Amino acid sequence: MYNKFSGSLACILALSLSVACSSKLDSPDLPHQDAGSASNVPDTKKIEFPVTVTREGQSIPRAAITKSNANVDASTKIATMDQSIPFGIIGIDQETHTLLIDNKAVSNNSKGYMGMFDSGLWEIQTPITFSAYYPYVRNVQYEDSYDSYNIPFTATETEAGPLVSKTVQRAVDQLNMVPLEFQHITNDIGFKICDVTTDPQLQGLIHLRKVTATNVASAGVFINDLVLNQGIWHRQGYYRNVVVFEGDAVVGVGMENEKFIGKDALVDHMVDSHRYYSIPDEILMGKQTVEVIYDVDSFEVGGFRYDAMPNQKAYYMLYGLLPNNVFVYGKQYTFHLGLDTGKLYQQVAFSAAVSDWETKIYEQNDDF
Repeated sequence: MYNKFSGSLACILALSLSVACSSKLDSPDLPHQDAGSASNVPDTKKIEFPVTVTREGQSIPRAAITKSNANVDASTKIATMDQSIPFGIIGIDQETHTLLIDNKAVSNNSKGYMGMFDSGLWEIQTPITFSAYYPYVRNVQYEDSYDSYNIPFTATETEAGPLVSKTVQRAVDQLNMVPLEFQHITNDIGFKICDVTTDPQLQGLIHLRKVTATNVASAGVFINDLVLNQGIWHRQGYYRNVVVFEGDAVVGVGMENEKFIGKDALVDHMVDSHRYYSIPDEILMGKQTVEVIYDVDSFEVGGFRYDAMPNQKAYYMLYGLLPNNVFVYGKQYTFHLGLDTGKLYQQVAFSAAVSDWETKIYEQNDDF
């Protein structure tokens, strides 16, 4: 869902996420009327849905809330929804668990997200449990035996994945407005890099050429339980390789000169980095890796001159880096890569060593 969450991933996100969708659906035709004119449509009622977007599992300080009609906040990096794309709304009778609203598209107009609902809804006496997901898709399935919705998702490089709201319970006489708090349910992943060579004679020789993340989980179904107000991903076996960087960039020496990896350059701020979004996955030994291709400039050590060495490769395994070797949805992960030319002095064949990897999960800043 954006090329990036424009900043950091509190959900995946201290990233700068800006939410977008691969294919836009036509907005449903809704009467354009003032709230006071709803009486002109006796069989329907207009309900307004104030929308906020946050990260799963995070507290929501006031500064971290982004209204649906606002831009991505430069400090919080919380993404808004694309107002031109509707979200799907779900509603069940809290007592009988009867499905009242089934995958209805709710669109944004000049006054915010609003929808017209059938009069049969107002005959219900017990509270109604609402849930929603974004962006709206047609092939959603409701399982009445579990009071859950199955939301399919297939990622591309420019999508952050769907958002799902927390459930909201409202009595019928309170249904003029239902506030929805959407949560990110995918992972935001990015990288920082530096040259960790300790020998001054061998520092500053590395040019980053390409970074590829392999076996990124990219398709699945999210089971959203309306009763328990939680969800779980079921991956569907579709994995892809994501080219994070391709270009020619000199890698800075030392942690103090570490930079984020962008699409074709190294950048100072996360908002400008190239982050990809994946379905949360279990990390297996030897499966998910990061491949780095880089060049080494010619250099002279001890009176001997070494030719430039293009297209060197280093592989970083993700296994062992995260608690319980799992990605947790609604989180951002920034991996820190270190490249080392130090062994060159002792071995003619070039080799790359990995410095300590540091994995940090969402913080309210742009410096991790």
